Amino acid sequence: MPGKEKIKAPKGVLGRLIRTLFGFYPVLLPVTLGCILLNAVVSSIPSVFMQNVIAVVEQHWQSGSWAAAGREIMRLTALLALFYIVSLIAGVVYNQLMAVITQGSLAKLRKKMFNGMQDLPIRYFDTHNHGDVMSYYTNDIDTLRQMISQSIPQLILSGVVVLTTLGIMLYYSLWMALVVVAGVVCMVLVVKKVGGGSAKYFVRQQRALGQTEGFIEEMMNGQKVVKVFCHEREAEKGFDAINDALFDDASKAHRYANMLMPVLNNIGYVLYVAVALLGGALLLSGAPNVSISGLGFSISIVVPFLNMTKQFAGNVSQVSNQLNAVIMGLAGAQRIFALIDEQPEADGGSVTLVNAKEDADGGLVECGERTNVWAWKQPQKDGGLAYTRLAGDVRFADVDFAYVENENVLHNISLYAKPGQKIAFVGSTGAGKTTITNLINRFYDIADGKIRYDGININKIKKADLRRSLGIVLQDTCLFTGTVLENIRYGRLEASDEECIAAAQLAGAHDFITRLPQGYQTPLSGNGASLSQGQRQLLAIARAAVADPPVMILDEATSSIDTRTEAIVQQGMDALMTGRTVFVIAHRLSTVQNSDAIMVLDHGRIIERGTHDELLALKGTYYRLYTGALELD
Repeated sequence: MPGKEKIKAPKGVLGRLIRTLFGFYPVLLPVTLGCILLNAVVSSIPSVFMQNVIAVVEQHWQSGSWAAAGREIMRLTALLALFYIVSLIAGVVYNQLMAVITQGSLAKLRKKMFNGMQDLPIRYFDTHNHGDVMSYYTNDIDTLRQMISQSIPQLILSGVVVLTTLGIMLYYSLWMALVVVAGVVCMVLVVKKVGGGSAKYFVRQQRALGQTEGFIEEMMNGQKVVKVFCHEREAEKGFDAINDALFDDASKAHRYANMLMPVLNNIGYVLYVAVALLGGALLLSGAPNVSISGLGFSISIVVPFLNMTKQFAGNVSQVSNQLNAVIMGLAGAQRIFALIDEQPEADGGSVTLVNAKEDADGGLVECGERTNVWAWKQPQKDGGLAYTRLAGDVRFADVDFAYVENENVLHNISLYAKPGQKIAFVGSTGAGKTTITNLINRFYDIADGKIRYDGININKIKKADLRRSLGIVLQDTCLFTGTVLENIRYGRLEASDEECIAAAQLAGAHDFITRLPQGYQTPLSGNGASLSQGQRQLLAIARAAVADPPVMILDEATSSIDTRTEAIVQQGMDALMTGRTVFVIAHRLSTVQNSDAIMVLDHGRIIERGTHDELLALKGTYYRLYTGALELD
């Protein structure tokens, strides 16, 4: 149960956050801190002026020289006004600078998170709730914003006022200062007890908030499925359970937090009364004063001391009041740093993909312009370079793979696809068809065996270059916010409009695109919600076509296209596949009959292989699938 899980308050996060902020703003941040300190020190000075003014009044009350007293009081008042003007300027400056530092730091952190996320392996997104990941950019960043912009400056300001006021108290009277120190000890104990419980539950609250957003995002994406299967009440029960956990953590966190201020305020009132009683008793008894200043007890010390006590207790309460926001911000920062610290996708490859052309001797040399001839550039042990033409020869040799260690989902897979061949994978759901294609582009790395691409171990090829040589059309189409033309160009960003339109024509998408309200400039949003599933699939095929790779992976590429549309697109698909190595995963056996080889998989093993006619002659699993005696599930 989430409520039973023991979660500790974040430790070490504040130090890292401070180092991060100083790294972002090594000059602005010290200037801002200087202005905050100046503002805090000046806030503590009025009590000193009050003591001086009362002392002047006491002195001249006895002598009766009120003219001299008036001049001295005016001088002190003018000096105090000057200090307030300096404090006002410092306050305006630090507030303006904090706005720059806060928003700039959040922008840099969001950039670090997003850039780091682009380098994470597919496994991370397969194992983390997308709504929870989104919560890093919304809830956690927002709690951090409040902490940086408001809580930390106020914490520093109040903390400096507390220390400065305590120093002034010790300067004027040790006895009354000891009473205040005793009150501070009581306040610290309360803050430690109540604030510790608050911290623990604020950390839980942030996690529960991420889980709640993840559940909502999942239900929104699956709303049609929820409606079709009348799952509304079950969805409500699932949400209620997560929402109740969030309520429980949040209510406990704020219960502790709301308890803190009233307790501290009452300790402050008691402290004020105690100081007043002690000051009065010392005045009446004529007891000697012990202080750094050497001044004796008088009204000029007791009255400002009461004011300082009130200011002192108020600022201690302010410090404790900001602790809740700081704890929430640190909980958010802890999650943000956890995302930033996620290990990026490992890539030890050294072989890169380059544009090439033939030299006078018939060999290949690297060139800067696009030539439609690609080559693998391989560093040699002697420091030289070797170039191998990108042909699209893919071979598996005794490959094993496991998503979870020691639980293999592929066993001893061996196959080859020569340049220009079409290899099809057939089998029931979970047989391992998509897993094989995920290994080709190294979304996952194999546990054992070898995969070679044009004779090169794919582990030696840089992942970005490997994937640039592959075109892929997934079963679940993803369209981005932008125009139709921009979505096609996603396959190759430098492609011209004419090349994108030619790719759409090749895929059979041109006809329906021209019927859209603005043709190729029609804006899309919500994953192309205004298009049918088949139209979205055609755009994905056009996107792969404009990339013009030597190897194509079609993962159920026509599964969402009706029979009539399939007939239209098949001709374009055949043209797209001409001269390329193609791996096809399809439930419709009609789309794989012309394959050079068909692999029939079952529980991660290849149980049959051959051409369509050869497999029919075997009268095995493929034959039963084709004749309808066995269905793909």
